[in-house]
Amino acid sequence: MNFRVISRNVGFALLVSALFMFLSILVSVANGNDSALAALMISFTITFIVGVFPFIFVRKNSAITLKDGYIIIFLSWLLSFIFGMLPYALWGGPFTVVNALFESVSGFTTTGGTILSDVESLPNSLLFWRSSTHFIGGLGVVVFLLLVIPNSSPVRLRLANMELSSLSREGYRSRANKTVIIFTSVYLGICILAFLSYCLAGMSAFDAINHAFSVCATGGFSTRNQSIGSFHSDLINLITMVFMLLASIHFALIFMAVVTRSLKPFKNPVLKFYLGTLAICSIITALYLKIGQIEPSWYRAFMDGTFQILSYASTSGFATADNSAWPLFPCLLMMYVGVQCGMAGSTTGGLKSDRVMMLFKAIGRQLRRNIHPASVSEIKLGNRIVRDEELYPHILYIAMYGMLLVVSVLVCMLVGSGGANAIPATISSLANVGPALGEIGTFGNYGAEPAVAKVIYCLDMFLGRVEIYPVLAACGMIFSRAKR
Repeated sequence: MNFRVISRNVGFALLVSALFMFLSILVSVANGNDSALAALMISFTITFIVGVFPFIFVRKNSAITLKDGYIIIFLSWLLSFIFGMLPYALWGGPFTVVNALFESVSGFTTTGGTILSDVESLPNSLLFWRSSTHFIGGLGVVVFLLLVIPNSSPVRLRLANMELSSLSREGYRSRANKTVIIFTSVYLGICILAFLSYCLAGMSAFDAINHAFSVCATGGFSTRNQSIGSFHSDLINLITMVFMLLASIHFALIFMAVVTRSLKPFKNPVLKFYLGTLAICSIITALYLKIGQIEPSWYRAFMDGTFQILSYASTSGFATADNSAWPLFPCLLMMYVGVQCGMAGSTTGGLKSDRVMMLFKAIGRQLRRNIHPASVSEIKLGNRIVRDEELYPHILYIAMYGMLLVVSVLVCMLVGSGGANAIPATISSLANVGPALGEIGTFGNYGAEPAVAKVIYCLDMFLGRVEIYPVLAACGMIFSRAKR
């Protein structure tokens, strides 16, 4: 492994965090030097020094291998988590070391789960830092690095191919270098439009920027204890729904629709499958809420039901209602759409609708083969035929995902987390949804969970965000090197 390349690139990832820590310091100063100023200044200083160190003492080297790329991705995320927890840990309050780590991982992975029972007790600068971790993590700490590497650099091409999974590049043709620009342009566009829309809807500029950071990253951190529901505005709810949906659609489809000024890109079969899932689950949820007299009117039932289904499906985790009082079936629907989630090439977590659609088609093909053994059956996504060698890695990923869920649930239950919490919390963490059910539902938090369980949830959030393979590859290389 080339430690020069690794240290310089990981150092840049830390400088991105340092930049947003500095912006948080400015927020603190603007609010009369609030209580988090010292914690943020110390955190900024430490992060900046460690991040800039390789640029001063390590000579530039553009050579990069496959192993180097995986280690860069792994360490960039891991060290972002560790240095990102410093403002919380140094500020204190409810932030023990484990709680600070949980909040940091939840922020960078855009999960949005929290240990806080009173979000509004945090100073504005720390609230801004929480939302900033969403913004950084939504685009990806490695993508920030790719934006400053020259287009001609082999480092950029290799890292782009690793950070952006092949699944996110299926369905349209674009070189890896251009893909980075497409993702960044759409991401920033969604963020800016969300900020302006929230301001026009009556939010303060501070609330608007924090919620814009969260919604474009499909994260869910809010400045209010009752999330989006605190604003008691159907207009704000609708704006949030629109941007949750946009952020959960393949960014290339949005880019192509804007550039070509056509709706043809939205005829994508995976998008139709995703929207169909949302429509069916929203209608069923609304029926349960009205018939079960959870909501007083059909309008309220459809608004809250659709909002929560879309919130979980986009893995945003925003809330307008307390799902702890809801019937079990719509809650299970929310957990399902959270696992299936939005499309690849978006900021959502979970398995991705692309993989789930391929799984259903593969099951259908196998059933047809059992009934008609001599028939020739192919899997198609639109006009494209999916070959078995393309299908296999995605089916294997789903199997790995299921195994990881089972193991995580068992470990969490062994360390003292009850099954009623361990199962939905693990599902929610691995899918990067954030809120789950019951005590850790839409208006709940993870504060009462055992410390070891929180560490397991952190690991699940990490694996869910980077899609398992890069972490396993990096760990395998590190352990194999240690044995030599």
